Amino acid sequence: MSDSAPLPPVRLHPEAELARDALSTPLLARAARLARWAGPDTRIDAGGGLVDEQVPAAVEELGLSGDDAAAYASEAWRVAVDTGLVEIVDEEKGTVAAGADLALLTGGAPHDVLAVWLGALETVLADASVPDLDDLVDAMDEGGEVDLSRLDWDPEAEAEFLDGVLGNLYLLTISEDGPGEGPVPLPALAASMIVPSDMGEPTNDVLEQVSDAMMRLDDQFRLLDPVGLVEYQPVDEALMADAETAEELPGGVDDTDVSRYGMVRLTPLGLYGMRARLLEAGFEAPAVGDLADKGADALLDGTALFPQTAARTETEQWLARRESLAAARELLAAARGADAGASLRRLRCQQALSLVGPEAEPALREVLDDPELGGLARVWLTEAGFTDVPAPSQDLVFWLTVDTVAAQLAAEGNSEELQALVEGLAAQHSGFFAAAWRVDHPATADVLEAMGRLHPDKKVAKEARKAAFKARSQQGG
Repeated sequence: MSDSAPLPPVRLHPEAELARDALSTPLLARAARLARWAGPDTRIDAGGGLVDEQVPAAVEELGLSGDDAAAYASEAWRVAVDTGLVEIVDEEKGTVAAGADLALLTGGAPHDVLAVWLGALETVLADASVPDLDDLVDAMDEGGEVDLSRLDWDPEAEAEFLDGVLGNLYLLTISEDGPGEGPVPLPALAASMIVPSDMGEPTNDVLEQVSDAMMRLDDQFRLLDPVGLVEYQPVDEALMADAETAEELPGGVDDTDVSRYGMVRLTPLGLYGMRARLLEAGFEAPAVGDLADKGADALLDGTALFPQTAARTETEQWLARRESLAAARELLAAARGADAGASLRRLRCQQALSLVGPEAEPALREVLDDPELGGLARVWLTEAGFTDVPAPSQDLVFWLTVDTVAAQLAAEGNSEELQALVEGLAAQHSGFFAAAWRVDHPATADVLEAMGRLHPDKKVAKEARKAAFKARSQQGG
């Protein structure tokens, strides 16, 4: 996942709701309980963990039982220390006290609670990248040091792999053609990191790598579920038993049994957490509603490359805060320009104006004579049912056509929809290219070149390329 291009916008739940979700996660709830339980007699070791003698009392305080009870209690304590719910008073004596951040969980703003939860998440993510205890013991030398070469473990690579998996899960979740709030099969998520996009049938070696990745992710998602980042249905234990016998999971996954191979989804809290981490890492990760209090220029530029549904939702929130006539005037003013992004701004402006009521009519009539806005104004007034809309000149029709194709080209690239538009234009207007190259629009040559690429008829495509050459010469290029 590249950090150079903006990600699709995510729809986040309100912070108050997310804060309640954070407080109810098993891990943070346990950490807070231990922070309140800790007192003057609580003792920690040199690493900040509870001394062995006090772990049973912590287990009892949390009401835990079973073989993993001590591990759960120790993990909760570690989170309490790492997030500031517990403060170390004297490292030498190993004494602790309630931390300043403990009060935030009950008296802080939702954002404060979420900040504590994000700290807990970082602790768990760090733990998730560490090999299990059995592997660590096997790799320990006589002096008690871990031999990383024997362990075949690269801490940075492990963390990067998990970050990449979670990044792909985030992207799948927020993409308009993704599963949305539904779960993603673990094999598909593992394959997204292993199988090259241009590979047809995966090789046995690649399938083995996918199986290994699934087993690593199964362990990691089991750790990430209690902190509330994901909801995870683990790999069926029977399948893992079969895998131990066969040395790997079966390469072909039966679609009817795909849930047995593990299913994972980001929770609403997980979406918030992943976005926060992506922003921290330098990604452009917008959220729907970010632009609601900004100007029309920010709205049109910001939604330029949004998927259609997200752009509409963002625009609806922006319009809800403004009076319709004033909003229309502001949108029209922001849509002007001859820069590379202007055509796409005008397309987004036209789409935004389609959500405005008839009270915006005066704003559209004011720009009927504007060479850049007159075309879209006529379209809006006609579609809104107004009469006495002046007919456009032929020059304006051609200018608007070039502007529309330029916008579609910027938004979608060489899409099937654009190809259909190109074919329709060439078929409906005889002599289209003879007139189009003369259009005084900065994108005329680029549009004609695109039409030459996209049109399936070789003769028509050649006409488009010739027209593009003439337009380029006319513009001095």
